[in-house]
Amino acid sequence: MSKRKKLFIITFILLLLSITYTLLIKVVDVRSVGPLGSKVGLSTINLKFHNLTGYNDIFYDISKYLGLIPFLICGFYGLQGIIQLIKNKSFKKVDKRLIFLGILYIAMLALYIGFDKVVINYRPILEDGLLESSYPSSHTVLALCICLSSLLISKYYIKNNVLRRYFDIITWILMITITGARLLSGVHWLTDIIGGIIISLFLVSLFYSFAYTPKVVKSKED
Repeated sequence: MSKRKKLFIITFILLLLSITYTLLIKVVDVRSVGPLGSKVGLSTINLKFHNLTGYNDIFYDISKYLGLIPFLICGFYGLQGIIQLIKNKSFKKVDKRLIFLGILYIAMLALYIGFDKVVINYRPILEDGLLESSYPSSHTVLALCICLSSLLISKYYIKNNVLRRYFDIITWILMITITGARLLSGVHWLTDIIGGIIISLFLVSLFYSFAYTPKVVKSKED
């Protein structure tokens, strides 16, 4: 079985897991334990974890401001695409990895809008006195989708090995810090973070299934 087929199988499994997990949150152990009596799925585990962490301003600010940095990564790859488009004067000649990366970013935006309209859970705290959609954690999805996809393709756009190594290390740290800080900030339920991780893995796996390029092994005669 080729690696591409394996990637699509993994992607399909992650899709099923994302759907199943989201449905479980919507229907299992749903109780009115949130602010203003809002209903929360998997309420027992969510409430226990939230009572353990509470709300933390420091972690909230860390996740909020570090959450802006992944947009710089988006800008970096967007710039690569623009350069290729200007240089080659044809959209068809732009690296397909960059095209699929752009589609991934659009999918993230669509996901954000969709879950804002179809509320699975509300936040465990009020924002300006109002209830806001909480599932999945958009900061988690943002961090994981942008950072993981970058780690998969950075070698094609950063040729200097030392520079790329530092770039990837910073990307790892950024992704873990944003996700961890969001988890400990208390502005999301535990299941929101886990859902963000699962959905992000699905989206990145789908991206890489299309963007993956097998290595070409040259024969000795070449």
